[in-house]
Formats: sequence, structure tokens, C-alpha cells
Amino acid sequence: MAKILIVEDDDSVRTFTARAIAASGHVVETAEDGDLGLESIRKAEGDYDLVLSDIRMPAMDGIEMAMKAASEFPGLKILLMTGYAEQRERAEDLAQVIIDVVPKPFSLAEIRSKVQEAIAA
Repeated sequence: MAKILIVEDDDSVRTFTARAIAASGHVVETAEDGDLGLESIRKAEGDYDLVLSDIRMPAMDGIEMAMKAASEFPGLKILLMTGYAEQRERAEDLAQVIIDVVPKPFSLAEIRSKVQEAIAA
């Protein structure tokens, strides 16, 4: 069982993803944007097995959050997700910071599989 933080501004995607991952037996926490996600990471002192974050969000986007979180907590596993091709390309520069980028939309099985792969990485 892993402790996972999901950072996603879309309520329906956040709820779907949280339920999918929790149903796999993981402990799930959520945040609505990058600012709140980074705040959660700091409060937990980086004690997450995985941070799963959308890239495109208001306030702080997932890329900026990932860079700040990784600099403060080296070794923190971060998996990004996006429905935008240009955002996926922006994330390519983060190869040493993130594990992968999951394309949206995704199925229940796809997100569970990607999360398991990321935790095992």
C-alpha cells in the first residue's frame, strides 16, 4: 500500500483518479492545484510514495510544482498527466525529475497500471 498525492484542478478527474487508485488499496490524498499540492508535499515533508499531478492548472502548474518539489525532496516520485500535446512536450525537459507523463483521457485500468509502474520505478 502506497501513500499517493493527486494534484488535479478538475473535480471529476480528481475524484475518478482518487477512487481508482484507492480501490487498488493505496492511501490517497488530493489537492486542487499546484500551490496546494506543494503545500501538502511540504507539510508531509515529502513523505509520499508518489505524486500524480496534472500539468495544466491555475495558480502553479504541475511542471513548476514538480520542479520545486523535486528540488526540496530529491527522490520524490512524480508522475504527470495531461490532455494537451504541447504540455507533454514541455515535460520532456523534466526527464530527471519525473517518471513519465500519462495522456488523458485514461481508463481506470490505464491509470492503475501507470501508478503501479511509477511506484515500482
